Parts: sequence; C-alpha cells; structure tokens
Amino acid sequence: MSAYNPDNIFAKILRGDIPNHTVYENEQILAFMDVMPQARGHVLIVPKTQAVELSDLPAEYAQAVFAAAKKIIAAQRKILKRHGIVQMQLNGEEAGQSVLHYHMHLIPGHVHELGQHEEKMADHAELAELAAQLRAALAE
Repeated sequence: MSAYNPDNIFAKILRGDIPNHTVYENEQILAFMDVMPQARGHVLIVPKTQAVELSDLPAEYAQAVFAAAKKIIAAQRKILKRHGIVQMQLNGEEAGQSVLHYHMHLIPGHVHELGQHEEKMADHAELAELAAQLRAALAE
C-alpha cells in the first residue's frame, strides 16, 4: 500500500492551492466536478482527511462521504435527467486509483457508456454551469 502524499492533487485542491468547481462542501468533505470526466456531470467526493483508500478512511469520514453522495445523486438525477449513476471508488494503484487520496466518483449514465478515465479535459465553462445547477438543486 502507498503512503499518503500531502502534495497529491486532491490535497492541493482541499488546501485551495488549485481551483475547482465546487458542488457541495461541509466540514468533512468537498465535492466538485471532475475536470477529466468519464461522463457529463461526473462529480468527485473527497474527504478532508489524509487517507489513501477506504481501509485508511476513518468511519466518520466514510459516513460523511456516503451522506453527501446520497444528496448529490439526487441533484444529478434532477439536473441531468439521468436515473443511472455509477458510484465508483478504487483502492490502490493496481485497482486503477490514480490519485492516492480516497475519493468517490459519481458518474451519470450506464457503466458501458462511460468514457476513458482521464482521457480529456472538460470545458471549464460547462463545468462551472453544471456545478452551479447542482448547487442550486442541493439548496432546494
């Protein structure tokens, strides 16, 4: 298993060193649009603690991730008009985890429709608009 690197991209986002398109945030998690999405509306949920994978994640943060996922999935369904949401989380590089900070993917669509992971950068204006729509749906 890999050691936690505090300079990973998600740690930098959590510190505010790298901008993001925030969808939802509380004291334990930050949810934002994936800049290299596998489908339109792809959201990442990242806990605000140092954990590489699920086995490292304190229970209270796991609970916060899943509570946020439930809210975000409802917002994705409303805004994107997609009932199917792929919930994905990879544990370790051998499983395909590319950022070694625990995170959950919420990807609208059928698993066979998904694009290649980290294939291309999304349009930031579209990400900003989707993030605003999802935030509005979460606030209702």
